[in-house]
Amino acid sequence: QVQLKESGGGLVQAGGSLRLSCAASGSTYTIVASAWYRQAPGKERELVASISNGGDTNYVDSVKGRFTISRDNAKNTVYLQMNSLKPEDTAVYYCYARGYEHYKEYEYWGQGTRVTVSS
Repeated sequence: QVQLKESGGGLVQAGGSLRLSCAASGSTYTIVASAWYRQAPGKERELVASISNGGDTNYVDSVKGRFTISRDNAKNTVYLQMNSLKPEDTAVYYCYARGYEHYKEYEYWGQGTRVTVSS
């Protein structure tokens, strides 16, 4: 089992920056990929950024050049650095991890952290 806890959300003005953190605990050795999702009121949950254990990263077009996903294996933590924030980035951000153990796939979600970007 894996537990995920996000932190780092808050209120920031347009053009500002925030860094979100996702700390994993439990059977972290089973994780094969991690990601950040977000969900704004009245909208579908959206994949924002992902990173494989090999280090490959992907981003949704709307955040390319502004957001960076990274990890610190020693701390079992994944980060999302968000720069040049826009009001449309306002959402609850969720950490996600995919695990694989004994030929079975598992999915884990954090509780979410709220990001509000003011005009």
